[in-house]
Amino acid sequence: MPRAVRVALFAACAIAAACERRAPLDLSGPTAEWREYAGDKGGLHWSPLTQVTRANVRALELAWEYRHGDRSDGSDGTTRTSFNATPLVVGDAMYFCTGKNRVIALDAETGRERWAFDPKQRVQKLEGPYPRVCRGVAYWEAADEAERAGRCGRRILTGTIDSELLAIDAADGTLCADFGDAGRVALREGIGEDVPAWEYYPTSPPIVVGDVAVVGALVADNLRADAPAGVVRAFDVRTGARRWAWDPVPPGYVKGPGLTYARGTPNVWSFLSADPALDLVFVPTGSASPDLYGGERHGLDYYGSSVVALRASTGALVWHFQTVHHDVWDYDVPAQPTLLELEIRGERVPALAQITKMGHLFLLDRRTGRSSTG
Repeated sequence: MPRAVRVALFAACAIAAACERRAPLDLSGPTAEWREYAGDKGGLHWSPLTQVTRANVRALELAWEYRHGDRSDGSDGTTRTSFNATPLVVGDAMYFCTGKNRVIALDAETGRERWAFDPKQRVQKLEGPYPRVCRGVAYWEAADEAERAGRCGRRILTGTIDSELLAIDAADGTLCADFGDAGRVALREGIGEDVPAWEYYPTSPPIVVGDVAVVGALVADNLRADAPAGVVRAFDVRTGARRWAWDPVPPGYVKGPGLTYARGTPNVWSFLSADPALDLVFVPTGSASPDLYGGERHGLDYYGSSVVALRASTGALVWHFQTVHHDVWDYDVPAQPTLLELEIRGERVPALAQITKMGHLFLLDRRTGRSSTG
């Protein structure tokens, strides 16, 4: 190799090495938790952290990894799993759930397992088309310092494929005995004895507003007109007692005899948002049944494919906005409503932004449900 070429190659390598030399990371700056599925109850996905920038991102190294092991492709006789959870970070702890509904707490700095809770699910094999999934958990802590420091003063709430709502002590991973039946609340009451396990169960985390946990559920699509009820319910985070239930039936609708909740109503499988200051919880709904044919709904799509605002303390309907009228395309509202502030004509407006499967973005005044730009 000619000397000039060797010198040029050496210089190029030296420059490349200098470019790859990693400067020490700046560990000062703000710290932050992640107490909600989307960072806050309004679904903003925003973090105040500033340490990682475009200038230093290449210098990041793997700090730790943790493998929970709850994976199945279905060959072991159980339903295949899908890991969809967004972890919560509270203090120095990280909490998440697996596709098999185990809830795990890690040391957020080291990745060391602090505890793992196994709900011992009765259902291991689902006959329907969906994989086992748990998209996240919710966190609650008592406002009173003495209560917060005591047994179950900080709780993890999660729904399971067995259609149960669980309350777990965030400190040690054991069930809170004062919640429901020894830590468990059955979510199938009033849903129907003929509903198989795979046709109804929660997959998204509850949302906690004050001292209530609000939860919806997955309902299997396109199977029958009398699908399980799409009811949304709120439970006391301390006792597990049901505080309220919103049955999404149109005004004046008469339920069939013996039904606690109407069958075939739009369900709420996705993520909820809340504005505690306004005492509102925002509910994105799916389609009424059958999903792709409107001739047998008998008006039950009144709240279908909508954003619905409910009073968080009582469940009373405040407003609803329908994104698709008479939806026969399965255009469920699939995403968490995002709460933000907009300045319109000099006034600061509490707004709600809702994306849809159609690619539309709706901006609403979250106090009224009216268009925030009109």
